[in-house]
Amino acid sequence: MSAEEIKKNIYWVGAVDWNIRDFHGYSTYKGTTYNAYLVKDEKVCLFDTVKADFKNEMLYHLGQLIDPEDIDYIVVNHVELDHSGSLAEMIRLCKPEKVFCSPMGLKAIESHFHPVDWPLEVVKTGDSISLGSKTVHFLETKMLHWPDSMFSYIPEDKLLISSDAFGQHLASTERYADELPEGAVLLEAEKYYANILLLFSPNVQKLLAKVGEMGLDIDMIAPDHGVIWRDPALILAAYDRWSQHAAERKAVIIYDTMWHSTEKMAKNISAGLRSVGVHARVLSARANHRSDIMVEVMTAKAVVVGSPTLNNGIMPTMADVLTYMKGLRPRQKIGAAFGSFGWSGESVKILSGFLEDMQCELVEPGVKIKNVPDQEALQACFDLGVKVGKAVNAAMAAEAESAALEGEE
Repeated sequence: MSAEEIKKNIYWVGAVDWNIRDFHGYSTYKGTTYNAYLVKDEKVCLFDTVKADFKNEMLYHLGQLIDPEDIDYIVVNHVELDHSGSLAEMIRLCKPEKVFCSPMGLKAIESHFHPVDWPLEVVKTGDSISLGSKTVHFLETKMLHWPDSMFSYIPEDKLLISSDAFGQHLASTERYADELPEGAVLLEAEKYYANILLLFSPNVQKLLAKVGEMGLDIDMIAPDHGVIWRDPALILAAYDRWSQHAAERKAVIIYDTMWHSTEKMAKNISAGLRSVGVHARVLSARANHRSDIMVEVMTAKAVVVGSPTLNNGIMPTMADVLTYMKGLRPRQKIGAAFGSFGWSGESVKILSGFLEDMQCELVEPGVKIKNVPDQEALQACFDLGVKVGKAVNAAMAAEAESAALEGEE
């Protein structure tokens, strides 16, 4: 691959990681990119670097354009090591005049690198620097998804360099979302949001409002992971929708099973859901990765979880998924629990506790059966599905009515 001009005298100089398959517990089956951007103006400015292992790939791309020693400025939009892993080496090679970062970025740089005599300069929201014919405006984006995160906006090119926001874990020879099959990038962006930014949805809403207030004219969004958006309206609308916890008429049933009893329960709950017109996704926690499950959870109105009792607890796979899910704080969900047991039967109570911690609206205490479900037990599971489905339908109708009333105001 080579450096690529994305705007006049602005270049992608990052690296593609085709082989990464796990990112802090998030499955990255399609790899990722570590995007860095170079602006050639009176002052030459590098925006972010790459993961340390990919430093030479970035240097190769930079070498197609300039001698790295000609870089005057480095902007650190985010200090996480997939973007700053090469920072110390680049400062050594380039000897830049200035390295710009946010106030929290300064603290992060100091605690990560313990720098001596680095030319660090703090910038805040509203600050700007001149590169010559181009200017860079800074916008702090705290907790999207680190305290140090910030955006860099170049108004002359209507370009937003967005750090980890609006990204995807996606390795590609293409640089732009519109060069890939329609919808494919949005699916990866949805997974990225569900697993990295869902927790920070209130911050996303504030950010979108702030961008609107500032009147930024944006025709390209260049994130630090994945491909670049030449149609920003698409991803901005998606972030608005996801950050409002907008849900579909869908329930996700997540379970694990020992001797298939809990699995049979899950299938009958799904039948009950379908009988009242609610789409059901039945996901084994053993067969599906936690990060793929989260994509379904994010857009579901109901979450139904099941486990047999194991050692007075729940299956380890379910504990894994629920702990991960709880940390991401999905909201406005309807919930229910189910499970089978041999002699003690604590699983349903434990599962319900997880749902309560996530502020799910429980439709009932849950359904548990001993050993193998008979027809009566399976009917109880079907009925649970119906009850959850009716609650979903009622909630969706109430939301639609509320939206209609807001539209009339």
